[in-house]
Amino acid sequence: MGLISYAPLWETMKQKQITTYALIYKHNFSPYTITNLKRNKSITLYTLEKLCRVLDCQAESIVKFIPDSEEDLKNE
Repeated sequence: MGLISYAPLWETMKQKQITTYALIYKHNFSPYTITNLKRNKSITLYTLEKLCRVLDCQAESIVKFIPDSEEDLKNE
């Protein structure tokens, strides 16, 4: 099934100088969503879109899919 990584998000936030505190208190993200991101759990497309708008970036700057194997690539 593969692994979802939000490593690009943390790098993008660092470059744009936006903290998780700002996401929660300025941009109204729930602390639960931030926890899910830190734990590489799934998020909704709405949340992904909202992150893209706040950070002025594309989805690739937020999430990365790491396939388990070549089988994952064939099944896409």
